[in-house]
Amino acid sequence: MKEIIKRYAVFTLGLFFLSMGIVLIINSSLGATPISSVNYVVSLHTPLSLGTCTFIINMLLIIGQFWLIRGRRTRKDTYEILLQIPFSFIFSAFIDLNMALISGLRPSGYMMAMGLLLLGCVVQAVGVVLEIKPRVAMMSAEAFVKYASERYNKEFGRFKVGFDISLVTMAVIISLCLSGTVEGVREGSVIAASITGFIVTFLSTRIMTRRNLHRFI
Repeated sequence: MKEIIKRYAVFTLGLFFLSMGIVLIINSSLGATPISSVNYVVSLHTPLSLGTCTFIINMLLIIGQFWLIRGRRTRKDTYEILLQIPFSFIFSAFIDLNMALISGLRPSGYMMAMGLLLLGCVVQAVGVVLEIKPRVAMMSAEAFVKYASERYNKEFGRFKVGFDISLVTMAVIISLCLSGTVEGVREGSVIAASITGFIVTFLSTRIMTRRNLHRFI
């Protein structure tokens, strides 16, 4: 039980860092990450906060997962999907908390904006590693891609790329419809999508190994 509590604590800490990284990238004014692009655009044109929009999108993804596993659902699948609900709430709350904490952090020039973007990518990567290492749960977007790739016999990585491209495309369309301009999608979105995976791999294999995390805990 003590070990399980530690794992969930590390996972929750990962959600905090992940949300902080997303907020830092958004505050760089160079675009949002693909996974948060739709949420960010919707939050700009509604009274809803970014965290609230994130929670709503996650709930839609959870419904989508139940649709994807129809006819082949197991008790394990049901448990894994339902477990996403409380963590989605925590993650969304962390996003709004971090939005408030660093609301005054705005870049004064392009170089500072780029530095904030890169810092956000590193912080986000730390969050991803802390989220993956405990192996206790998955966030809704990754879980949706997992079940979709299994349903249609596609490679997870390729399906993830297509999923991210679809989210960015939706964000652009929604933005054009609501404001007539493209918001939330800029060069920072491409940079974040391109380098975060490499940072995650480096941290996971060189610095934040399972042994090092165990020593830290």
